Amino acid sequence: MKAIVLGGGESGYGSAVLAKVKGWEVFLSDNGRIDPRYSSVLDRYGIEYEQGGHTVERLMDADIAVKSPGIPDTAPIVVQLREKGIPVISEIEFAGRYTKGKTICITGSNGKTTTTTIVGEILNAAGYDSAVGGNIGESFAYTVATADKEWYVLELSSFQLDGIVDFRPDIAVITNITPDHLDRYGYDFQNYIDSKFRIIMNQRPEDYFIYSNDNMVMGREIALRLPGMQRLPFSAKTMPGCMTSDVDDVTREGTTNRFRTPETMNEHSVPVIDDVTTHIYPGAFPMTGNRFRATVDDRSVIVDLSRMQIHGLHNVYNAMAAALAALAAGVDADTITSVLYGFRGVEHRMEPAGEVDGVRYINDSKGTNVDSTWYALDSMTRPTVWIAGGTDKGNNYDTLRELASCKVKALVCMGVDNGKLLDSFRDVVPEIYDTHSMEEAMRICRKIAVPGDTVLLSPACASFDLFKNYEDRGRQFKAAVAAMK
Repeated sequence: MKAIVLGGGESGYGSAVLAKVKGWEVFLSDNGRIDPRYSSVLDRYGIEYEQGGHTVERLMDADIAVKSPGIPDTAPIVVQLREKGIPVISEIEFAGRYTKGKTICITGSNGKTTTTTIVGEILNAAGYDSAVGGNIGESFAYTVATADKEWYVLELSSFQLDGIVDFRPDIAVITNITPDHLDRYGYDFQNYIDSKFRIIMNQRPEDYFIYSNDNMVMGREIALRLPGMQRLPFSAKTMPGCMTSDVDDVTREGTTNRFRTPETMNEHSVPVIDDVTTHIYPGAFPMTGNRFRATVDDRSVIVDLSRMQIHGLHNVYNAMAAALAALAAGVDADTITSVLYGFRGVEHRMEPAGEVDGVRYINDSKGTNVDSTWYALDSMTRPTVWIAGGTDKGNNYDTLRELASCKVKALVCMGVDNGKLLDSFRDVVPEIYDTHSMEEAMRICRKIAVPGDTVLLSPACASFDLFKNYEDRGRQFKAAVAAMK
């Protein structure tokens, strides 16, 4: 049996190694250059590969093709394979066929990396034989090939979900859904939504589905789809029994206005409310005393938000989703709270980068879409110099305009083509600058930021016009701040 692997990155080399150890005749093909870190692994396993182009005739002689998530379905080689009748699947689908380990799979437009990281740390602290993978960490396929685990915590992008057929998470999480990657989905938001919901398409009644009840898209889609697994909603703004899909009075985020008033909000933007019932509902909901309760079956954990190291409404959501996933996996309450109270965040997501001459610098390079940047700007408490820009993914910046008008003293656009950003904000931000490199952007920030200001890198765009990826962008930003010192 012959397997071909398209793409030689993290996902591709892992898939090739798994295919090799499971007895497939393997050939890997990459249209670009393969990183030496990965080609050395391919050499060690004796896997044939090519780079810099595809040998089409050889690829068409396969029984199965495993496609890396960065390759779109519209790529000519993918179209040719499917026209030939060769199944094209994702690494997630392929690896899932070779493990009996249980899976906690986390997707969403925002929050999935933080939530995945927290859940991984909780399972590790609980002594589970587990690994974190998918869109972060080690390749899922490579771990299955070399050290198969009893539990996997997988961050899954919509691109990875597009290639699943039979893959079924034991515990599925959708943190939220807001417009993102529309350039990949024909600029049709529903196509992107449908991709995210593939995560639950094979779930059974005994499986768990964890989702945001404060997200309008989630409420609408669940009402239409009526999934049959065990549903565990989480909400920072609605009480149990007041589901998003049941109400008409919704805000931009799909949350009821019933509890959201300035007098009843704490530092996390979570409503301070009285418990209205003694009944404990499955899911995660706010309690009095700046706390929330998460409940799965007959197990519960109460989390004191004031003891968490990470702040902001988005991190309340992340903590709720992580607590529910851990409870569903059988972890005890003390372990869950211990990890949540000690967790300090992930690199490139609202990461403090230092303070220079009284100016605070924050690295939110992972803020690659509008909604993620909305939460970043919303958390700003000081005059903000905002660095944004990069590869536009079909973004609509209208939802950021109100926040920008009251939070942002200057916008520094950083990209090859900043025209759309400039047009969107020139009438709401006092100062706006057009720059085309990190060096130029940071020079402007150093000039205009004064003591008491914050410089926030939260691009709302992908990074590929000027940088290798969002990690490269974030690390260059942190290096520039360090150089100022």
